[in-house]
Amino acid sequence: MAQLIDRFQSSTAGWLKGSFAGWATVASCLVGIGFVILAVRWVGNKATLYEVTEDRIILYRGIVRKSIDEIELYRVKDVRLDYSIVNQISGIGTLTITASDETTRGGPLVIRDVEYARERREKLRELVSNARRLRGVREIDMVQEDLRG
Repeated sequence: MAQLIDRFQSSTAGWLKGSFAGWATVASCLVGIGFVILAVRWVGNKATLYEVTEDRIILYRGIVRKSIDEIELYRVKDVRLDYSIVNQISGIGTLTITASDETTRGGPLVIRDVEYARERREKLRELVSNARRLRGVREIDMVQEDLRG
């Protein structure tokens, strides 16, 4: 079994202090509505757990109905990090993982409100590179040229 490298969930506290929507939720707590928003966000974040091993990313989703999904690291094409100015101050970010895997067939895997996002992105890039090297995988982009002219 592969060694566990990292385990994390989206951070509700990070979202509160690291996004304009979080600050608006805190402000709306004064009138009571914010507590509902906060509870929904917290349950949503607790419903998904991400584990990173030497050779895959494992997603555990759900509370009542659970599912487990995996992305083989050698199939990862890109790991992108996005963050706003408020995100930078609070140390969170959004990781977007593009892969040639069934899990990401409908679009990239987007993990919001990730604490230590820069460090996690760099570790993922390193693990992807190692997984490709161990499997002897090289990525080749196929470009279709226009043959009409």
